[in-house]
Formats: sequence, structure tokens, C-alpha cells
Amino acid sequence: MTSSAIQDEYPDDVSHCYGCGRLNTQGLHIRSFWDGSEATATFTPAPHHTAIPGYVYGGLLASLVDCHATGTAAAAARQARGGSAQAAPPPRFVTASLQVDYLLPTPLGPPLQLRARPAEIAGRKIVVEVELSAGERVCVRGRVVTVEMPEHLVRPASTTDGESALPPDGTVRQ
Repeated sequence: MTSSAIQDEYPDDVSHCYGCGRLNTQGLHIRSFWDGSEATATFTPAPHHTAIPGYVYGGLLASLVDCHATGTAAAAARQARGGSAQAAPPPRFVTASLQVDYLLPTPLGPPLQLRARPAEIAGRKIVVEVELSAGERVCVRGRVVTVEMPEHLVRPASTTDGESALPPDGTVRQ
């Protein structure tokens, strides 16, 4: 298993995500660790992550699945391209599709365990399957289609002042 989190290796200019960005002071700071064929993470929801008393808000669970999947894709891509776990910063992936199945209500209190594995690697696209458990019970399953972040979305960290990341004409190019 790698000693540093995948997300901690992202360059500063792509480390502001609310879910996993180490530079987002208000974020969740999800940290995923690669173990050769899968990634694991642990997250303990705070009391304010409540949906109804005693249970975790589903939107938070979707965020955990989402960010853990993009981190898993980054590590899987680096490995598939022949890089070692710490060779170079992992490529940054973004979500193209997020499917979340809520199997059981997720209790608030215990640490949540996430496990993810790449199900398909096809060029810039990686499909990741994620399980989120509380104790021994799988509460959520996710399937996330990720794509490598297009270069035009990467902005220097010094200009992350809330300006639109879209080009001046407002079009998004893939």
C-alpha cells in the first residue's frame, strides 16, 4: 500500500476539490490509498452530516463514492501506464457519470470504509466500482465513469479566485 494518499500527490492547481482537495480548507479531505489493484479510504462523518437522526446524509455518501473513484482512477491509470505508485503525480480524473445505489441506511457514528477497483480501463476513460461499508455491512455501491481531466480545465493555483473555468466564449471542449 502506498504511504501517501493519492489526492495528496495531486499538483496544487488541481487540489481544491470540496471532497478530496487538500487545499480546500472547508472540504471533506477524502484520502484514498492504492494497494496495487484497489484503493481504500476511511471517513468518519461528523454529526452535521445527518440526514435523519442517526443516519448519514445520502449526498455525502455520493461525494465519498465520487472522490474515492476519481482517486482510484488516477492511481490505476498511473499503474497501467507503467508508473510505480510514487513515480510522478497521478493524472487527475473527473466524473463523467455517477451511479449510486443505497442498499441500507448508513449509520452515523462508525467510520465508513471505502473500497474501489477499476472495472474497465479504456484510454482516458476508467470505470470504477466502489463499495462503502459501515462495520461489516455494505451500505452503498457505486459505479463511476471517470475521464482524464482535459488540459484546458487545469488552471494555475494562484488564479483559483472563483472565476469561471470556462473559456471566454463559454464552450467546453473535450
